[in-house]
Amino acid sequence: MTLTLYNTLTRRQEPFETLVAGKVKMYYCGVTVYDYCHLGHARACIVWDVIRRYLQFIGYEVRYIQNFTDIDDKILNRACVEHSSMEAVADRFIKAYFEDMARLGIKEADEYPRATHTMNGIQRLIHELENKGFAYPADGDVYYAVRQFAEYGKLSGRKLEDMQAGKSDAYGGLRLRVNVEDPEYQKKKDPFDFALWKAAKPGEPAWESPWGAGRPGWHIECSAMVRDRLGDTIDIHAGGADLIFPHHENEIAQSEAVTGKPLARYWLHNGMVKVDGEKMSKSLGNFTTIRDLLDRGVDPMAVRLFVLTAQYRTPIDFTDEAIAAATNGWHTIKEGLLFGYQYGKKIGWGVGSGEWGVGTASLLPETIERFQEVVNNDFNFPGGLTVLFELAKELRREGNIIVHEGKTETSPDELKHQWQTLVTLAGVLGLEAEIEAEPDKSNGLSDAEIEAKIQQRQEARKAKNFAESDRIRDELQAEGITLIDSRDGTRWHRN
Repeated sequence: MTLTLYNTLTRRQEPFETLVAGKVKMYYCGVTVYDYCHLGHARACIVWDVIRRYLQFIGYEVRYIQNFTDIDDKILNRACVEHSSMEAVADRFIKAYFEDMARLGIKEADEYPRATHTMNGIQRLIHELENKGFAYPADGDVYYAVRQFAEYGKLSGRKLEDMQAGKSDAYGGLRLRVNVEDPEYQKKKDPFDFALWKAAKPGEPAWESPWGAGRPGWHIECSAMVRDRLGDTIDIHAGGADLIFPHHENEIAQSEAVTGKPLARYWLHNGMVKVDGEKMSKSLGNFTTIRDLLDRGVDPMAVRLFVLTAQYRTPIDFTDEAIAAATNGWHTIKEGLLFGYQYGKKIGWGVGSGEWGVGTASLLPETIERFQEVVNNDFNFPGGLTVLFELAKELRREGNIIVHEGKTETSPDELKHQWQTLVTLAGVLGLEAEIEAEPDKSNGLSDAEIEAKIQQRQEARKAKNFAESDRIRDELQAEGITLIDSRDGTRWHRN
């Protein structure tokens, strides 16, 4: 069961082979922190979170780095509008980012480098590009000479001669400036060249450099952060499909021109999010932030499930119907995840869930193998969910049987293996159900107290004191305890 990935760079699916056996170096182009994260960010962060979890599940040691772009025109514009500072805006939305991701169950990266904390690495990389003839200064700016890098366009499949000034496409176009009066256009040796360093402007933050005070361009930031944190070559470079061109294309040109080595072995890109079939935008009124969605009462696990029902590279359409379907699906999986906590003691698993630790010996090997076989095909998480739903539905059925008949059709040991397998595989996908604390004397009636009251009720019925019998039943009902009478006796369960 070899893991194979679709590599944007080669445009084909390839076996996954790491630079160092058993270890993965992974970088995700993170968010520009000028606003709250939206549904597009939710999808991307969930996808890469689950891919990281899966790689760890199949035995890899993963070092996962995610950056913050904390110097950008959008951040500066917001700071100006709010009469604030770049640092204050960035810090506020980085804090909000962590709050939103925690609600979605996103595991934190191993490190979150910021562009403003990587200034030495950025300047060092620009200096090396200049020395190698790939960059040139121009009146306080520094530009990358695109035509000097012969392989430019290999990620996106573009050729410079085919690109026209001002032409836009699915990737947003090159956005060439053709106005000869534009100062930036006049500084460039070629219209395709892009900025590595920008000369300081009045009122903007700036850093001292060999080319004068200024700030870095967007593309060079990621090249420097990858190199500083993970080295010259990494295993996986991840990001949204909208970053393929020009951002990731420019990263390759910058990094590989200096090192002479591949920047990444595998380039993975997640598909975009639409809302009711349209591109999400504030102008259309369909711009939804993560916190707005969750504050409306949508379960974070339903959001994860919604994202995982689509192949990660394909576009996904956010609709009320899709979220409703995902919510129903989550309820099914949640019932399966709670099975052990609700019924484990009753079917003889032991004293409590603390004794039901999940180990490889307790999992169903054929189910694990089937899950891995399908997911190993380019992270086919929709196929993996099918395995989870089968387990959850079976456990839900057995739970209903326990409630109504007081016994199970499947052996308790087999049910334990099914439940522990479901918990394990759901954890790989980041799907976790909140578990209520087991009731005790300080939180409802204990099991012994419930059994004692049931005995009192039985004695009252034998004495034909039905008023007392009903009173005990109602008292237990008020405590959240339902009684089920049958020919075999009285069973009970907590609501």
